[in-house]
Amino acid sequence: MNRITHPDVAHDLALAILTSSNAPALLLDEDLVVIAASTSFYRAFALDPQNVIAQPLLKLGAGEWDVPQLRSLLAATLSGHTGIEAYEMGLKGDVAQRRLVLHAQKLDYGDAQQVRLLLTISDVTEARVSERLKDDLLREKTILLQEIQHRVANSLQIIASVLMQSAKRVQSEETRGHLHDAHNRVMSIATVQQQLAASRIGEVELRSYFDQLCQSLGASMIHDHNRLSLVVSVDGSSVKADISVSLGLIVTELVINALKHAFPEERSGRILVDYWSHGEDWKLSVRDDGVGTPEKLAVAKPGLGTSIVEALANQLDATVETEGGHPGTIVSVAHTKALKADGADRASPRKAA
Repeated sequence: MNRITHPDVAHDLALAILTSSNAPALLLDEDLVVIAASTSFYRAFALDPQNVIAQPLLKLGAGEWDVPQLRSLLAATLSGHTGIEAYEMGLKGDVAQRRLVLHAQKLDYGDAQQVRLLLTISDVTEARVSERLKDDLLREKTILLQEIQHRVANSLQIIASVLMQSAKRVQSEETRGHLHDAHNRVMSIATVQQQLAASRIGEVELRSYFDQLCQSLGASMIHDHNRLSLVVSVDGSSVKADISVSLGLIVTELVINALKHAFPEERSGRILVDYWSHGEDWKLSVRDDGVGTPEKLAVAKPGLGTSIVEALANQLDATVETEGGHPGTIVSVAHTKALKADGADRASPRKAA
C-alpha cells in the first residue's frame, strides 16, 4: 500500500477533502483565522471566498459570528481543555435569525508548531421552526381539550341538578326512583370524566380511579355509613382511557344495583369491588353480603342496569356471571385470552410495574 508522506501532499489532500465537504466547514488557525472553507460554507452563508480566506472568523460577514460565548468556547478548544459538541447559537441575518449547531475540535496531526481547528456547522433553522409549530399546536390542543372538559363537567353538573330538582317535584315514587337512578348515573359519568381529565399519559390507574368512583357513589347513595360500607380492592393495573370508561360504568351499575336490592329494611352489610389482571386476563367483580339474587343474571327481571352491564361487557369481549355469595351475591365480568375475539386488543389491560 502506498502512503502519502510528503507534508505538502498531505496538506493539499486535507484541504481538498475539506473544500468538497457537503457540510459547511472551516479550518482555522490558532488566531481563529480561516485557512480553508468548504464550498458548502460559501453557498450556505452567501459569502465570497476572497472575503473568507485569511479573514478572522469573528469578522466574517457583518460581524455576526462575533458571539462572546462562541469566542470563549473556541479559545478553550484551542487550548485543548475541551471541544465543542453540538453548541447551538443564533446567527443574525439580513432577514431572520438562523439557528446553527456547531462542532469544533483541535486537530492532532503531529505538528505542534501549527495549531489547527476544524469547525463544522449544521443549519437547524427549519427543524426548530417545525418543533415550535408542533409545540404551538400541542399547546392549542391542550387548551382546547381543557375547555371542552370544563364545559362537559359544567353540563353534567347542570343535568344532575335538573334531575334532582325534578325528583323533588314529582308525586310518583316510581318516577322519583327512576330520576334518582338517572342522577346517580350522571354523577358516575362526571366522576369518569374528572378522572380522565386528570390522566396525562393516556392510561388510567384503576386503584385510585375505582376509589374515587366508589367514594362518589357512596356519598350520594349511602345515608348511613355505619350500616353500609363500600370497599375497593384493586391490584396495580392500568388500562387505556376508553377501557376505564367501560369498567367505571360497569362498577357504577353493579354497585347501584347492590345498594338498591341487597340490603332491604335497613339491613347492614358490605359491598366489595374487586379487580385483578394477569397478562391479557382480567376479572372485575362486585360482591355483597346482602339477601341474595337469582344465580344467573338471565333469570332476574331484566332492567336498564342489566342491559348496560351486558352491553359494556360485550364491548370488552368479556362474560358476565352472577352467583350466590353465601350470603349475598357476586356479579363478575371476566375477560380471558381464550375467549377474546380476533382484533380486540383494546380490551387488554396492562399490569403496572
